[in-house]
Amino acid sequence: MTPLEVTEQFVAAINAYDVERLASLMTAEHRFIDSLGTVIEGRDAVREGWSFYFGMVADYALEISRSFVAKDGDAEMVLSGVASGSYWSNGEKQPNSSWHTPVALRAVVRDDRIAEWQVYADNEPMREQIRAVST
Repeated sequence: MTPLEVTEQFVAAINAYDVERLASLMTAEHRFIDSLGTVIEGRDAVREGWSFYFGMVADYALEISRSFVAKDGDAEMVLSGVASGSYWSNGEKQPNSSWHTPVALRAVVRDDRIAEWQVYADNEPMREQIRAVST
């Protein structure tokens, strides 16, 4: 597979909330870096992170409008578009909790797997929704 095909499959697995498919597309030493710079390392830890996130944002979606590849050793992909979702608590979508924000994603592809996935997004809209629902 090309690096673009690997990242497209990863995004498709995210949009399908398919944690096992995501895990199958990760290297064993996969690194996830969120928009605040927090790093989670290892396929199993990241699998758990996605499971937790999909419980909190059960309708999370990525709409990718552009992608770029730079090949230097491992292939590095940059994707841009929009991330959207809403805050869910106890299996229910919370009222007035929908959000969307521009997103950029960086993926390092190694041996047809995602070795690193980094998110650049302003997640303050989602944090605002969580605070509003929690008060």
